[in-house]
Amino acid sequence: MVVIKQNVIYDSEHDLRTDIYFPNDTSSKTKILVFWHGGGFIRGTKDDCKNLGIKFANAGFMTLIPDYRLAPRNIFPAAHQDARNFIDWLLNSSYTDSDDQKNVVQIGASAGGTLALQLAGFYGFPTVTWSAPVDFYNWMKKHKKVLPSPDARTELGISDPDEIAASFYKYFTVTYIGSNNYEALQELDADSYDYHNLNQLMLINSSHELVELSGVFNFIHFLANSGHEIQLLTLPGSGHAMAYANDYIDESLDFLYQAIKRNK
Repeated sequence: MVVIKQNVIYDSEHDLRTDIYFPNDTSSKTKILVFWHGGGFIRGTKDDCKNLGIKFANAGFMTLIPDYRLAPRNIFPAAHQDARNFIDWLLNSSYTDSDDQKNVVQIGASAGGTLALQLAGFYGFPTVTWSAPVDFYNWMKKHKKVLPSPDARTELGISDPDEIAASFYKYFTVTYIGSNNYEALQELDADSYDYHNLNQLMLINSSHELVELSGVFNFIHFLANSGHEIQLLTLPGSGHAMAYANDYIDESLDFLYQAIKRNK
């Protein structure tokens, strides 16, 4: 039986909260998993992820699912700052021991995966991402003619699935950045983060993703050239993040279990 503690405030200034899912066998050696929800930095909430929180807790992880500020009300780097603030709060809270940083792992879905990458590089948390967007600057330069829309089928009369996906990708990117500022886009790119402390990293992406996989391949090449270990799992089809999440929970958790063992 999982015990859930809801709406624990981690940032009173912005009224940001987290839900915590406690497994039955909670102890000083309990593994800690932070799950970052997706939604393109514009939507999504911890409340959408209750079933995942329960599954992770049943697998033995004390699981925390935080909210973070969303665009357009809060533009870049608000969500990224919230993610850092959350980890600082967690590591200094009564929910962790002084040496628990080595017991923290992450899973991030979609935009939540982008946030998780930033934290993985800074704190060294073993991390799995589900369809994390990593390429914004180059993609935007190559797709200047794409019209941004949250629902291109209805708003723009577009029927091609790839064009609909590209339109949404551009929409949430511009919305989070707040403009077409290319300098800010470069800062949002995953290859601009500090990866000096990066440990085990697994990227899961569908073969026909929200956008083409070339950006993911370039990101892996960037990390590999810096001497980092990365695993890439490509899935058949066009499912994005939560569309395949339930089918790959076991693979994700097994990767994180093994990473914790290696890091001891």
